[in-house]
Amino acid sequence: MREFDLALVAGAEAGIEQERLASSLDLLAELVRADLDGVNALILERMQSPVALIPQLAGHIIAAGGKRLRPMLTLAAARLCGYRSGRRHIALAAAVEFIHTATLLHDDVVDASDLRRGLATANAVWGNKPSVLVGDFLFSRAFQLMVEDGSLEVLAILSHASAVIAEGGVLQLVTSNDTATSETAYLDVISAKTAELFAAASRIGAVVAERPKAEEQALTAYGRNLGIAFQLVDDMLDYSARQSELGKTVGDDFREGKITLPVVLAFGRGDEQERRFWRRTLEELEQREGDLDQAIRLLRRHAALSDTADRARHYGGLARAALDAFKDGPEKRALLETVDFCLARGY
Repeated sequence: MREFDLALVAGAEAGIEQERLASSLDLLAELVRADLDGVNALILERMQSPVALIPQLAGHIIAAGGKRLRPMLTLAAARLCGYRSGRRHIALAAAVEFIHTATLLHDDVVDASDLRRGLATANAVWGNKPSVLVGDFLFSRAFQLMVEDGSLEVLAILSHASAVIAEGGVLQLVTSNDTATSETAYLDVISAKTAELFAAASRIGAVVAERPKAEEQALTAYGRNLGIAFQLVDDMLDYSARQSELGKTVGDDFREGKITLPVVLAFGRGDEQERRFWRRTLEELEQREGDLDQAIRLLRRHAALSDTADRARHYGGLARAALDAFKDGPEKRALLETVDFCLARGY
């Protein structure tokens, strides 16, 4: 294990064993297992189309869809708020997953990515045009599910989230390859692109349960801070995790010239020679053999990775604190352990 990986592990919250952290999503998954089976069945049903390419391509990315974290947040939040008698949360969790999957398809096209979670991306297999169009199809399916739910409040929340995610993508495009990007601008991007859907997915659990606004706000804060922590860890791991743990090649962000928080911190703390290196490799994308190793050395030198982990733990703490509004129980415990999972990925 690299030196900076050891430092990150040492900085994890005291008293929490690494093995427990690695499996800390298990409680959430077990808690919502039956409902998640319903979500998966509905996803399978709604991605069907007489146009054969649509279910083929959609099935490819959905099958590689990871742990279904966002829809599980909707299911668990609904249970936390006492929703037991209906199935609205299942359809809305499916809508959340369709929104997420559509954004992945579009992101892979924009980033020209060839690999996601260890599998070839849809655009690598079928090309960019089909990927964009099937992403649009999945967005449409999400909106159909929202309309069928019949709640204008739910429609407002998820349509707003979709718009914010799109704005975040454009903002990231504007700041891409710009080493002058500030930490504030970076946080604006991940708050929109990642945290907004986490927040909406959590909030609608309170909406379907018809809980007071205070509980909606608490779950919104939980989801938003969890999403920020999740993305901070993801950006940190791009320079430190093994490919088998992330499902992508280490250094993808570097090769694409993405300006993430570790780079923002190292650039701000470096001397002029180091800044010239970052400008050459990330702005001009003039990259040579050994540049990724040099980038990692600079990130180590300026504690950029460990400080990114510290910020992730800060937002994780805010997510935990937001759940103080709810009484103790298996749902609250599962959502608290989900924070541990997000912080512990790849260690």
